[in-house]
Amino acid sequence: MTIHVEGLVAIVLFYVLILFVGIWAAWKNKNSGVGDGLDRSENIMVGGRDIGLFVGGFTMTATWVGGGYINGTAEYVYLPGFGLAWAQAPFGYALSLVLGGLFFAKPMRSRGYVTMLDPFQQLYGKRMGGLLFIPALMGEIFWSAAILSALGATLSVIVDININMSVVISALIAIFYTLVGGLYSVAYTDVVQLFCIFLGLWISVPFALSNPAVSDIGVTAKKTIYQSPWLGKIEPEDNWLWADNFFLLMLGGIPWQVYFQRVLSASSATYAQVLSFLAAFGCLVMAVPSVLIGAIGASTDWNQTTYGSLPPKDKDESDMILPIVLQHLCPPYISFFGLGAVSAAVMSSADSSILSASSMFARNIYQLAFRQSASDREIVWVMRLTIFVFGALATAMALLTGSVYGLWYLSSDLVYVIIFPQLLSVLFVKGTNTYGSVAGYIFGLLLRIGGGEPYLKLPPFIYYPGWVTQEKVHHLTGDVEHFVQQRFPFKSVSMAASFLANVFFSYLTKYLFESGMLSHKYDFLDAVVSKHSKEIMDKATLVSNHDNIILSEMAPVRQVLGASLAGTFTNTEVLSDDGASSPEAFHNED
Repeated sequence: MTIHVEGLVAIVLFYVLILFVGIWAAWKNKNSGVGDGLDRSENIMVGGRDIGLFVGGFTMTATWVGGGYINGTAEYVYLPGFGLAWAQAPFGYALSLVLGGLFFAKPMRSRGYVTMLDPFQQLYGKRMGGLLFIPALMGEIFWSAAILSALGATLSVIVDININMSVVISALIAIFYTLVGGLYSVAYTDVVQLFCIFLGLWISVPFALSNPAVSDIGVTAKKTIYQSPWLGKIEPEDNWLWADNFFLLMLGGIPWQVYFQRVLSASSATYAQVLSFLAAFGCLVMAVPSVLIGAIGASTDWNQTTYGSLPPKDKDESDMILPIVLQHLCPPYISFFGLGAVSAAVMSSADSSILSASSMFARNIYQLAFRQSASDREIVWVMRLTIFVFGALATAMALLTGSVYGLWYLSSDLVYVIIFPQLLSVLFVKGTNTYGSVAGYIFGLLLRIGGGEPYLKLPPFIYYPGWVTQEKVHHLTGDVEHFVQQRFPFKSVSMAASFLANVFFSYLTKYLFESGMLSHKYDFLDAVVSKHSKEIMDKATLVSNHDNIILSEMAPVRQVLGASLAGTFTNTEVLSDDGASSPEAFHNED
């Protein structure tokens, strides 16, 4: 296999730059936040809560603008039968950030949480927090694996280097600077990476457009030249399917730790909202070159290029249309610059997801569920260990699992149908409890899994109205694959059912126990009768004192632990933004 020296040099220089910025950020901010009452572990997780607008805007945008985002957008615009009409990610995720900023950023940031799972564990208990950790962890790990897999394929297209080696090196660099600097390194490298993505792709677009093999994309948008128009259209029978996928992106894009990590690191609740709105605009801007590259791919006579007579869609390589356009329609030095952009996109997502997963494990599982007396130093080492373990796991899946995209699709669906309704309940619905949370979890899980997952060849056991059998032809082998397509919006229905089950069973159990129809001894989750039992996170309960909501420790603990955990939920600097310090304030029945 030949190696393009120029491409390899470009990649090495780019990776060295990213590594340097990551280490510099860690050194620059090594003591930030510690003097303000934040422990070292919380400093790694939320960056001292002093991320400003400039860095915060970039790192919030990079939450979603990754390898999957730019490659996937280009792929859907290129694909015949789909086109721009089905490239939902830019608008879906932009609206997700707007809704997150309007409704979720302020209550989460003003209450001083450290991770997305904190309100769940505080209200529903540590065991329920552990259950909700499972889909959240799956989403982060499978997302990292999917984009690392995409990176390997991309690098192999342009540089002709071994896929496994490129994936491992990229993952090691991202893991290393995340280990060293935590959120600070992730945030500062995001600035460099986003700049490289924007510059790299925009430099490539004019060269690709001016290639003689490319027709006018304004013409191919509406007329069939080499394939169906790249604007695409939505058939009437697919309206509900389109809407279901759009709501999945718009609402399912909110309950992710990678998003809330940025929200919780903002210097105030208002800043957290502004960062969300800035990132929504950034997502739309960053999608433009990807849309153009997909349109260029659909407007190209590939017979005139070095790619060959068959177009990528006939070689089952539609998912790599972006690197293929860079490779075959741009001069070599431009394609290598664009390659740096793709690498940047992948690393900006992988490092965020790995840090998010390790933050939730170290805090919500290890510290709050198993080792409440753990020292700050111990938590830091658990974080470092899990950053390495989760990073290695994502890398192994990228290299060894052929269905990594299917796993990510399913896990992101579970985040939507399970975690989003739970987040709605814990923040905005008064009176939900652990019994309702468990019921909502089970309802959402069964209804979603019951619909099947074609990417994993998982057959449905619930056939929703309007289901059809479709066939997929593998062009290279000629194999025909049949699968069931659910045209009913079953993902959104599963989410709604999960939410309603949570509310219904919460009020039902509350009525049964408080009316005496069920004996108090059957309240085995301590969710109604003993609401403020030791199961509630950190043995903390909310009490009223001169109309101020504060935390009072119910059991004696070591002073350093009390300060650490109380500081988690009471942030005097920002409590005035919202007037409440935990979801209990909304659920407290006086």
